[in-house]
Parts: sequence; structure tokens; C-alpha cells
Amino acid sequence: MADDAPLWTWDALVAAAEGRAEGAPAGAITGFSIDTRSLAPGEVFVALTDQRDGHEFVGAAFERGAAAALVRTDFVAPAGVGMLIRVDDPLSALGRIAVAARARLRSQARVIAVTGSAGKTGTKEMLRACLATAGKVHAPEKSFNNHWGVPLTLARMPADVDFAVVEIGMNHAGEISPLTRMARPHIAVVTNVLPVHVGNFADGEAGVARAKAEIFEGLEPGGIAVLPRDSKHYALLSAAATARGARVVTFGTTTDAYAGAREIKLGDTGSEIIAEIGSDVVRYKLGTVGVHIAVNSLAVIATLDALHLPLDKATAPLAGITPPVGRGARTVLKAGDGAILLIDEGYNANPASMRAAIAVLGAVSRENYPRRVAVMGDMLELGEGAEAYHLGLADALAAAEVDAVFACGPNMRKLYEALPQKQRGACAPDSAALIEHVVGALQPGDVVMVKGSLGSRMAPIVAAIKARFGAG
Repeated sequence: MADDAPLWTWDALVAAAEGRAEGAPAGAITGFSIDTRSLAPGEVFVALTDQRDGHEFVGAAFERGAAAALVRTDFVAPAGVGMLIRVDDPLSALGRIAVAARARLRSQARVIAVTGSAGKTGTKEMLRACLATAGKVHAPEKSFNNHWGVPLTLARMPADVDFAVVEIGMNHAGEISPLTRMARPHIAVVTNVLPVHVGNFADGEAGVARAKAEIFEGLEPGGIAVLPRDSKHYALLSAAATARGARVVTFGTTTDAYAGAREIKLGDTGSEIIAEIGSDVVRYKLGTVGVHIAVNSLAVIATLDALHLPLDKATAPLAGITPPVGRGARTVLKAGDGAILLIDEGYNANPASMRAAIAVLGAVSRENYPRRVAVMGDMLELGEGAEAYHLGLADALAAAEVDAVFACGPNMRKLYEALPQKQRGACAPDSAALIEHVVGALQPGDVVMVKGSLGSRMAPIVAAIKARFGAG
């Protein structure tokens, strides 16, 4: 497919959606969108019924240049609106389009699916960059890993890609299974199994592990499972993969991992890794900091090796990947005659990722940033063990020698009250009430890390810090 070729022809799209066409677009179909705010001209607007009914925005979609709209059969179109594909249900139709997109890939193309309790998006981005050294890659721009994100990713996939990377997430059992069957990966990567959404499973982490193992249900014959050898759930994952006929490849820090870390050197802005891949040794750099990210990079190395790509060349882009907003992005801010280093981890949180973020905070040299500040919001969906998970962070804060803790939420309050008096900065019921405490306390020479679950709304704290202190 040439770069200027349409993503879909009208007839092929209507057939894939199993819909009824009204009219036809005047121009090429360039993509799909579920949000009129970000819709680009030439994209098909998919009127999903989620938090709001997307049919309310069909008119706005055409005003922004939509090529067509995927709507329910009974939708009453505004005057002058044409180019419709009428279907039983837009989400189901998007799924059918996704299946057709996967089916039209060339036989030599390879699909990699990534799941895990944490690190999915970062691992996806590492794979995207590394695979681009060997061919044309398709991967979602954001964390499109749910019931509409995966089909949207596949529907946007050109037919001539060499590699596709699909991110698959879940909150409950049974959610990954239909998505992996849609993606039909050749390689399935599980980054880790952690106490995330554990409150949704009666048997805790074991239930989470079984839900993650659903990813193997969609593996192509002769597929490969890339698994975390360090995980206490490795045996469960390995058995599930093997039962599906997969070849298991392991990664981690244990000596028997196929892609194992011989040495991880953490710096202020990056890391250096020496890894053993079978009997070979590979050295590479990461543009990010954190042992957890280094371990996820081993999953990437194992995947590249499974694809028989030259590792020296394929790993080179890892040095240029920096953390995205909300996932470790670093910003140097002006503060008087000095500077403040902001580490934005505000996108989401679970006990393991919170510990990892605290460790990253503790790894920042005191030479430039002598005071370490942690701003922490509640970790959600942890079930009956929530209080214990929060209280259990005290040792991580001590090990990282964090100087001041600012906390919000009922469970973080429990942790805050258990900390030594010298470590307590301030505590508030929610992030909005904590903002002034944090902004008012920051001073030149601070490194401040902000993290909490998405529902704890830590992003406004990050925004307030940036608004108060200009970029350096």
C-alpha cells in the first residue's frame, strides 16, 4: 500500500462493517475517530455509546471534516448529513472492521500483543521504536487497550505494515479474551502480574494472573509467549501459554531468565543495561530511569530476539525514548535562583508502580536536588487489602530517604499518620485540597514526584506546580 493510498476503500469498509451505506465520501478514508475534539479530516466517526451517546456528535464530526460516520440503524441524521454506514451497533461493527483489518495483513507481518499490570504503554513504545529499525510499524498513539481501544487500533492499521503492536488491558476477568482473539498475535508479552484491580477478583492476584493469561487464547499457531520469570505467577502463566501451544521465552533478573539482566546502572536521566540473551551478551542504553523500566526493556529484547532481529541495531532507539506525560516525564522548573525537578507519575498507580516511582525519586542525586518530596494520592481498586498496601509503602519511603511526603485520600492518610513526624509535609482529603500545601512548600533544590491512581486526580497538582514555577 502506497503512503498516499486510502486506509480503506468505501466498499471494503461497508463490507467489513456488515452495514448499509448511505452515500459515499468524496475523499479518501484516512482513519477512525470516536472523539470529535481530536477528529482529523478524512476520518470515519464511530458513534459509540459510552459515557455519552456519540450519535449526538455526528453533526459536529462532519463539520470537522469527517469522511463518514458509523451509526446505528435507527439513527435520525441531521439535515444535510450523508455518508453514513448504518449498523446494528457501532462498537460491534468497529470490532468487525478490526477483524477484517487483521485478516488483510500480509502473511509475513507479525503482530505483538502486550498486557500486564503495569508498563504496557512503555513497553509498547519501546517495541514501536525498536521494530521501526526493521520495517513499517503500527501501534496506538495512546493507551488504547480496552474494549474500544483495541478494535480502534486494529481498524486504523494499514494493510502493508511489517509489525503491529497492540496493547491489551483489563479490569475484570473475561475482558482480554475477545480482544486477543481479535488481534491474533504471533507474540504475546506479559510484563508483570501485580495487585492492580485486585479488588475485582475474589482470589486476588491469582485471579489477576488468570485474567492476564487470557491473552494466549488468541495466539496464532506456533506463537510465542514472553513471560516475566521473576513473577510469583510465572508457573500459572507458563502453564496457560503452553496449553495453547506457545513457545515460552522468559525475561527478568533471575539467573534462569532467557533474557536476563547481568547489570543495570541507573543514572539521573537514563540507564545502562548489560543483558544476557541465551548465550549472547547485549549492551544498550535507556533514556528513562527505573529498575522496573529496565526489566520491561528485557521483555522487549526477548521479543526482538524471537523475531530474529539484530539486537545491536534494534536496541539503539531505546536511548532516545523519554517518559511520557504522567508516566515519569521530567521537567526542570525555575525556582528563584535555583531549580526544581518535577517527576510526573500522575497517570495511574498500584503498589508495585508506586514503589518503583519512590525508588526512582530516591535515585536522583542530592548534588543538584538535595531534598526529595513525594506527593502521593490513593491507589484504587485494591479491595480489602487497600489499607495494608498503603501502609506498606513506609519502608519504600524510608529506603529512598524521602524528606517530605504530601498525601491525599483516606488510605494515604493512614500511611501519612504512620510516618515519622519529620517526613510529614501535609495531608488533605483530596488532590484539590492538597495543591496549595504542595505548591507553597516547594523550594529551590527540590525533586518532587507526583503519583496516584487516575481516580485520585493527581494531574491538577502537576499542572499547578508547572503554573507556579516556569520551565527552566
